Amino acid sequence: MLSYPHEIFFEVARQLSFTKAAQTLFLSQSAVSKQVKGLEEHYKTGLFERLGNSIQLTPAGQLLYRKLLLARQLQHELHQEFSELSPMFSPQVRMVIGASTTISLYVIPAVLSAYLSQYPHTQLTLKNRNSENILRALLEHEIDLGIIEGIHKVSNVTYTPLFTDAVIAVCSGRNPLPRQQLQVQDLRRIPVALREAGSGTLAVLEEALATHGIRLTDLPVKVRLGGTEALKNFVRVDTCLAFLPRQSVMKELEAGELVEVPIQGLELVRHFDFVQRKGTENNMPYKTFVQFARRYYSKME
Repeated sequence: MLSYPHEIFFEVARQLSFTKAAQTLFLSQSAVSKQVKGLEEHYKTGLFERLGNSIQLTPAGQLLYRKLLLARQLQHELHQEFSELSPMFSPQVRMVIGASTTISLYVIPAVLSAYLSQYPHTQLTLKNRNSENILRALLEHEIDLGIIEGIHKVSNVTYTPLFTDAVIAVCSGRNPLPRQQLQVQDLRRIPVALREAGSGTLAVLEEALATHGIRLTDLPVKVRLGGTEALKNFVRVDTCLAFLPRQSVMKELEAGELVEVPIQGLELVRHFDFVQRKGTENNMPYKTFVQFARRYYSKME
């Protein structure tokens, strides 16, 4: 199976960063550099080209990385088949998951805890990014598995439904908006705060508004904020309207800090999906995690 130095090289190559690889592997940067240097001495050639504060793979490094991708696939298959033959076989596995902001903060932590209780030999790393960047990280092999929301599908990725959730319009509890009966067209005159481009929540809003002949550029956008928490904290103290996942504002709604603002004719439903590179759907441990998470949420419905 893959040697320790090859596992370290693979992580550096995947992230193109010694620092990020060290953080993922829970090692010092010097330990990571030492193992990569040892491989370069073994192969009698450089594997990375240093370019100031960044690195890139040399032709030899690209060759090794491609072969290690194939080797890891074989290793996953071997572990899967041995686990079926010998229930006592429990290899240490490492899995890097990328999830959009809402999922990372409010949805997936409980699933990760339950999964690790059942599979204690798994080391999980969760990366929090917006849906667009999760797709990019998946295609660049920076993550093994992604969970995204409300984004147009691409052809080289497999989508597996996880669950659905609602996005609601909210404003500060001190705002007079909740006492009004709003129509979709009223959004052309009401100041709003929105998520950044690439956000799954924003994509859902944009798609729903388009069915009413409204573009995002038609809205009086007061500010754009990166991340659910930033947007939520802003609208709590401001007078504008915001669109946020219901799960992210449950406590604020109960406390009266935020109030839901019904908008007649506007229904915002998000579909959360697992995303995988095509051809990896049956790879372990990704398949096991996907099945576990889907069972977990099916029991909550």
